[in-house]
Amino acid sequence: MNELRLYNTATDEKQKFQPRQPGHVKLFTCGPSVYRFPHLGNYRTYLYEDVLQKYLEYKDYTVQRVINYTDVEDKSIELALSQGVTVRQLCQPVEERFVRECGLLNIDLPDEIPRASTSVEAAVDLIESLLESGHAYWHEGEVFFDPLTYKGFGRLYGLDMSNWPDKKIRFRQDTYPGTRWNRGDFILWHKPKKKEGNVWWETRIGKGRPAWNIQDAAMIKKTLGFEIDIHTGGFDNLYRHHDYTLAIMESASGKAFCPWWLHGGELLVDGEKMSKSKGNVAYLDDMVEKGFDYRHIRFFLLYAPYREKLDMCMPCVEERAGHLDRVRRLVCSLFEKETSGADEIDFDPAREIRDAFEEKMDDNLNVAAAFDAVADILMRAEHVDHENGLPAPTRRELHSVLNDIDRVFAVLGCDADSEKGQQI
Repeated sequence: MNELRLYNTATDEKQKFQPRQPGHVKLFTCGPSVYRFPHLGNYRTYLYEDVLQKYLEYKDYTVQRVINYTDVEDKSIELALSQGVTVRQLCQPVEERFVRECGLLNIDLPDEIPRASTSVEAAVDLIESLLESGHAYWHEGEVFFDPLTYKGFGRLYGLDMSNWPDKKIRFRQDTYPGTRWNRGDFILWHKPKKKEGNVWWETRIGKGRPAWNIQDAAMIKKTLGFEIDIHTGGFDNLYRHHDYTLAIMESASGKAFCPWWLHGGELLVDGEKMSKSKGNVAYLDDMVEKGFDYRHIRFFLLYAPYREKLDMCMPCVEERAGHLDRVRRLVCSLFEKETSGADEIDFDPAREIRDAFEEKMDDNLNVAAAFDAVADILMRAEHVDHENGLPAPTRRELHSVLNDIDRVFAVLGCDADSEKGQQI
């Protein structure tokens, strides 16, 4: 079997993938903040992560994957109070919509998804370890992490630590807008505040709630332990997020946390970044209303190098939808026939498709190149079938191989009336 090579943000190069334990992969994928509905930019990230999981499974790895819900943070608390609802009442409909839309896009999700609100004790465990080791400290009833106590802080991003301020600066908010770095200590534990209502827990370290900065680390520790194989997310997570998680996990455990970090590019709309102020935030329902099938949307979001920015303009979406539909019609035409031709032909489309698919996918999950290579071979198979007829065993093997690779693509199913892409 070919070697899978993935672009590793931690080393800034493409490398042969090797998990810690042969045949087994621990994978963490950053999940949604569920105080607002996910948009297509979010789904682009979840889709490349879905392909990663599916392709690892195609290559016979057992994948233990965790995705999380961020349900308790400054923004969700503020929004819930402004609407006169609890945080749970605010977040539950978003979670339900996320699960439904992932199903429509053929995105696989784990059976259980942890929440920040159900992982408070795990966060407390981490905070106690960080306090004991001197990486964290109390200040006015809250706990902060001092990045200067952790050698190599900011290495995922490539942060220049030489101009770190001498004066002690503390950043108390869960998240901050923009892409600048907060050069100072970041909060791990919030004390109860009257303006936030009753969103706090009684714990061993007192009343309060875990800050956003420690929530992912807590959920990873709770579900996967201190050592995992791959951590993924969008490039926006390289600002004040993934380096925080890395520093927390390694400071608390003394172990190397994660050797592989994958990051995906953002989705633009007509060349511009999506934003509420511009009114160009695009949702899945918006694309369906424009007449696109769910498999068209999945295909468009995957049909580009996942690390690069992708511009969503309607002519581009329409062109790629047409490309997918042409290939799907080609697939259907090959398997609508029950007749067979000669006993033998000097052409093995199943083997060629499998080889081409694996060659391209092993090159950092190059979905577009893999899909186009498969399409080219299918066109040759259709020509042979038209001229001489495919032998019955060849047709059966081709059918089997296409089913295998469509467990990764999840767009080739021939049931055009179905909301979800079905297997061939």
